[in-house]
Amino acid sequence: MNGVSAVRVLTLFAIASLAAGGWLHQNNEADSFSEEINEFNFDSATATESGDSDDEAEGARAPNPKVESDDSTSTFSDLSFGLIAGGAGTLGFLTVAATVSEAIRITVLVALLAPMLAMRGNGDDLLTRGRVLGYLEANAGIHFSAMRDALGLANGVTAYHLHVLESQGEIISWRDGKLRRYAIASLSREEVGRIRNPIIGTRLAILETIANSGNVGISGTEVRKKMEISRQLLSHHIRELRNAGMVEAATEARRPPWRLSEVGQLALLSSLSVSGSEAAT
Repeated sequence: MNGVSAVRVLTLFAIASLAAGGWLHQNNEADSFSEEINEFNFDSATATESGDSDDEAEGARAPNPKVESDDSTSTFSDLSFGLIAGGAGTLGFLTVAATVSEAIRITVLVALLAPMLAMRGNGDDLLTRGRVLGYLEANAGIHFSAMRDALGLANGVTAYHLHVLESQGEIISWRDGKLRRYAIASLSREEVGRIRNPIIGTRLAILETIANSGNVGISGTEVRKKMEISRQLLSHHIRELRNAGMVEAATEARRPPWRLSEVGQLALLSSLSVSGSEAAT
């Protein structure tokens, strides 16, 4: 079962539980009221009896019907409370999860709103999907909220059109922590790999610093001074970047200056594109 189906099942369960719990609670209230009326009538009738002694009246008194039904009433009350609590808890869980995680929020929106939007479909849908595709071509790897804000669309509308485009094979998406990112499906595997694993933080800053030196390269000492980081930290990041094929020695010297390789240049451009498009929103 995929995420969309799971959300729909949980939502139906929650609604059914709330409805059943409410129905049982109302029946319990009605039964309790009826029992109180019957008990009142029973007590009134026995109080007006005459000609009998106290012992005879007590011996002739029938058992109180309310006492006999206490156990069943309590059982139905517990059941109705459990159903209501279960339904409310399920809806609360979905709400909190959708608030905390963008990826879950998209799943909830698609599960609950997509069917309604599909039935409401109009001529503007193709135009909107064209806008989404065009934006993704220029901003591959953008996450849901940033794209929604950039295009000025509502949550449900954005989720619906992305879902349709992905089901048609026009775009791809992947989860990145609490976010969900999107790109057009025509990208190559190498391009998708660079977008899905952008360089961030200190390593991105190192690549930018080295890129500014051009093919001449820049020494590790100069990089360290410009970035104001320790020699040990710089050595660690340079080693990792070199192992990934992103930086290379510009000369054959024992301590050569560093320059970006072709792979490093592409990785830098992809990383800056992702971070820049999200910062703009």
